[in-house]
Amino acid sequence: MIEFWVVVTGLLVGITCGIAGVFLILRKMSMIADAISHTVLFGIVMAFIITQTLNGFWMLVGAAIAGILTAYLVQLLHSSGIQEDAAIGVVFTSLFAAGVLLITLFAGNVHLDVEHVLMGEIAFVPWDRWTLFAVTMPKAVWMLLLVLLINIAFLLLFFKEMKLATFDPVYAASIGIPVVFLHYGFMTSISFTTVAAFDSVGAILVVAMLIGPSATAYLFSKTIKQMFIFSMLFGAAASIVGYYLAKYWDTSIAGMMAATVGLLFVVTLCSQKIIEHRRKTLVSKLESM
Repeated sequence: MIEFWVVVTGLLVGITCGIAGVFLILRKMSMIADAISHTVLFGIVMAFIITQTLNGFWMLVGAAIAGILTAYLVQLLHSSGIQEDAAIGVVFTSLFAAGVLLITLFAGNVHLDVEHVLMGEIAFVPWDRWTLFAVTMPKAVWMLLLVLLINIAFLLLFFKEMKLATFDPVYAASIGIPVVFLHYGFMTSISFTTVAAFDSVGAILVVAMLIGPSATAYLFSKTIKQMFIFSMLFGAAASIVGYYLAKYWDTSIAGMMAATVGLLFVVTLCSQKIIEHRRKTLVSKLESM
């Protein structure tokens, strides 16, 4: 039963991050995911300081606020003339450092350490359970299911608007689409996804799940809908394969999942290059006949 919950948690992480990562790739915002995955620490610590509880709901709220603050500050610095990558670097390091300092000052005696937030440990997930509606499941599973529903609802409600705002934001704004609202709503969903996954795979490794499957799906998808499907499939496959490889080699589960994401990307990229090379070679031979 323990192995079952670990695999289910990995699947949910892969699927949830796979959905959230598609528009990150299409909007060329991959590095903002890295920033948010670190700055959520600041929001989590602030939520604990204010509420004096490690309740998952308040962690989600704190993380969402931190994610929105990160996106707002990056946009503010970028609009003032600072390069976007430099703006991300300044905001990311500043808020993350503030989170570390707040842990040291106000949460030193609480199980809210930096290593736990950054690295996570999916093997411990089955032991921390919640009972809701007479159903008992690991806390991480409940949180991931909630965030998965939030991400799906956001897509169903704003898919057309997000697509238009992604590829032509000027036109989208000119016809009345709330581009700024969609941007910060999307950043909120990324924050939710990050904090829901950090308990199992860690805030650093969740970046691999947010970016890797979507980047792999981007290599050969013909439409955005296909990209969503393949991204979820790659995320789920990396989780399952990574878990059993980690079990076989007795190594870090989350680390092996992230490594599997990278391996899938490399294999897909190389396969695509080989197919393209063979196609060009065939066309060249046919033209020379």
